[in-house]
Amino acid sequence: MDFLILNKGFPILSVLIFLPLAGAVIALLLSSDNAARIWTLIITTLEAVISLPLYAGFNTATYKYQFGERLAWIPQWNIHYTLGVDGISLLLVLLTTLIMPFCILASWRYIAKRVKAFMICMLILETTMIGVFVALDFILFYVMWEAMLIPMYMLIAIWGGPRKIYASVKFFIYTMAGSAMLLVAIIALYLASAPHTFSIPMLMGQNYSPTLQTLVFLAFFLAFAVKVPMFPLHTWLPAAHVEAPTAGSVILAGVLLKMGAYGFLRFCLPITPQATMTFMPYVLWLSIAGILYGGFTALAQKDMKKLIAYSSVGHMGFITLGIFMLNSRGMEGAILQMLNHGITTGALFLCVGIIYERKHSRELSVSTGIGKHMPVFATFFAIFSLSAFAFPGTNSFVGEFLVLAGGFARHKLITAFAIPGVILAAAYMLRMLQKVIWGGVNNPSHTGLVDLNTREIIVLAPFLVFVFWIGLAPAPFLAVIHSSVNHLLTQVGTLGGTSAVAQILP
Repeated sequence: MDFLILNKGFPILSVLIFLPLAGAVIALLLSSDNAARIWTLIITTLEAVISLPLYAGFNTATYKYQFGERLAWIPQWNIHYTLGVDGISLLLVLLTTLIMPFCILASWRYIAKRVKAFMICMLILETTMIGVFVALDFILFYVMWEAMLIPMYMLIAIWGGPRKIYASVKFFIYTMAGSAMLLVAIIALYLASAPHTFSIPMLMGQNYSPTLQTLVFLAFFLAFAVKVPMFPLHTWLPAAHVEAPTAGSVILAGVLLKMGAYGFLRFCLPITPQATMTFMPYVLWLSIAGILYGGFTALAQKDMKKLIAYSSVGHMGFITLGIFMLNSRGMEGAILQMLNHGITTGALFLCVGIIYERKHSRELSVSTGIGKHMPVFATFFAIFSLSAFAFPGTNSFVGEFLVLAGGFARHKLITAFAIPGVILAAAYMLRMLQKVIWGGVNNPSHTGLVDLNTREIIVLAPFLVFVFWIGLAPAPFLAVIHSSVNHLLTQVGTLGGTSAVAQILP
């Protein structure tokens, strides 16, 4: 238990898990759509406010899990309700809680049918996402991981676009297949541990055989690579993004994709360090393939949502590249980029949703030249586009720079192949920006087009704040990550053998 700093006061993590679930139960009793909207906004806003003390009270000097809670759940199987956050999970919890109220606001007019059901799905989804990031027992983690699929599937299948059934079923099949591999790995670790335990931190300290590490790593890798998604397991993502409602796309890009990268950090590296070292070159080359494939495919898209969806494949490739470089700069850059991608790509999906509400189309050809009629929108869209290709001064620049710095310090040849991905990102984002903002300024179909209203400005403004805050003053965010990253690298080096230490130290 020395890995956990117990919280003897207010059980903040349990409140963050169960408040949205309680809100969903009460939402069932509401009679009107507008009441459901207001209630859900209140609950998600309260959730965001309650989560802020996590950052204020977090001790950046220790790698231990903080705000810990531990209760016996199924003691005969050594299963406990154990919660805690460290520097790796804290920023992801805050990203989840802070992004949800703006997803509700963005859906205020966009979702017009089955509004109460939509809001209930959003609240249940928030419970499961928070649970994934704070669970320190594998059974609790797996319950939250699986439960998350149901509301996300319903968001796409009920409120999605014309091909919503195809997209939702594909999403469910891919992620369920990955979850099956995850369950196999969890059971194998439980049987191999002495004493038998499902405690995630305790499983990190075991010395497993090379064969078991290899098999468990491969099972973990398939589960998390699907969720990232890594090339070539990415094919479910574009369909899910395109067909999902705006809020669904924001959550999918902002939070759900990060769960795969979080799985690599939390499970693959510290539990199977020798296998991680063995498969590291292959994962790095797969990351490069994802960066290049995502970039070239995004460049060819005419649908804005598809373009941003394929860009996510490339951006997530940079994240896995940084993680598996196994040095502090690359890993800190990858974790920061997980946060940055959620902010920037989430904001871009919100912008596309705003265009779709007005034009009822996501085609670039239909939206050319709206900058003349929507200058406020054009300002937001331009800044988020610059952030998407890591323009200096924006949030993504810091994360991408650290990933590349860590990459060149470890594997110069592999990292050199990522540089075209940087160029491609600038090409496809500037192409979209040029067409939407300046192309065809006399387009007659834009007659009567109105600029952003107050609600839409309120939705986008916080994303803009974080773009420049992280871009110009990233130190507070990196301070949260630093101790946990260094401890993780120590774990990989210690458990992976002395030969691994020289390879991973920054």
